[in-house]
Amino acid sequence: MLPDPMTSLPESSGPVLLFDGACGLCQRMVRVLIWLDRKGRLRFAPLQGQAAQVYLRERGLPTEDFETLIYVPDWGRRAVVGHLVRTAGALAALRVTGGAGARGLAAVVALCPGVVRDGVYRWVGRRRLRIFGRGQAGGLDRPEWAGYFLP
Repeated sequence: MLPDPMTSLPESSGPVLLFDGACGLCQRMVRVLIWLDRKGRLRFAPLQGQAAQVYLRERGLPTEDFETLIYVPDWGRRAVVGHLVRTAGALAALRVTGGAGARGLAAVVALCPGVVRDGVYRWVGRRRLRIFGRGQAGGLDRPEWAGYFLP
């Protein structure tokens, strides 16, 4: 049984990963990160949702282009702390979930230069809906996961 992140992570602090809620690959990635995150450190928000849309608008980021993920290291300090995108964000999310396997995978992937990693990320990003399909409506709506998501 996973810990309830609402009790272990105050609503206004901690890392948050903004992802494309309509993407099948993104939904799979979120499921894996939840499974890896035994201590409930990481929170999630679909880019189409209210919290992410406000974040994007406040920073002048695209509010309709969802070909990337955005990792916010501390949601409670999001006004002063920057964010990471693409593979840098994905690697940060892996690291924060804890566990030797997740940190080891992040370390191995990080050995590849960022320009190469992000090139592969963009290539997959342009094809992800054809390859992995659209995410299921309500595909992440498990009652035990409710505390992991911002609106």
